[in-house]
Amino acid sequence: MEYLTIIYQSTFSIVTLFILTKLMGYRQISQLSMFDYINSITIGSIAAEMAIDLEGNYLKPLCAMVVYAFFVILLSKVSQKSIPLRRLINGKAIMIYQNGTIYNENLRKAKMDVDEFLVECRVNGYFDLSQIESAVLEPNGKISFLPVSEERPATPKDLGIKPTQEQIFANVIIDGQILEHNLQHAGKDKNWLKQQLDGQNVKDISDVFLATCDKDGNFHVFEKLDHLVDKDMLG
Repeated sequence: MEYLTIIYQSTFSIVTLFILTKLMGYRQISQLSMFDYINSITIGSIAAEMAIDLEGNYLKPLCAMVVYAFFVILLSKVSQKSIPLRRLINGKAIMIYQNGTIYNENLRKAKMDVDEFLVECRVNGYFDLSQIESAVLEPNGKISFLPVSEERPATPKDLGIKPTQEQIFANVIIDGQILEHNLQHAGKDKNWLKQQLDGQNVKDISDVFLATCDKDGNFHVFEKLDHLVDKDMLG
């Protein structure tokens, strides 16, 4: 009976956690503020506690999860409306290096030392600080680097070239299933799709792992493999 209770409450906590995370948004871990990150951990801990509570009293932890999620959503809405509150809640960017100068006070404010800063520089491919014009610590904890003009990659504009604008590829088949909405968005229909598959000797749609196309008619298909790739082939 205890195991059935755990299974039931675990399922209930997972569903609740899924709904709350959907309501709180789609940001990645690296995009979360410290406040959001701590709240997410807290909500997850409450959900885990609710799952193994053998007394079956899940209303209290459920209420706590909803309250935490409510304040996350509320503060997110408030920060969208007010720049000062946004700075207070999410923090603001800090300039830690510019034009050959390391701002020690800003490093201390960011709770970062010089060694950590140099590690971030090397991780991002800058082994020489003279290659960097500016480095800004973002509110999510990541450092954004602006290289000096001579070190940044050349662009088509620099070379006086005007390349054709590429289009986003739409997934029209995934795991043998036709995604009709994406196909229509690309301006194509099933007859066109069948012609493309026939042209690439694909007899059965169920054999297609992924197929993509864009509005210009560029089509790529990836068939399912019925064998594992030998690791020796990868070197």
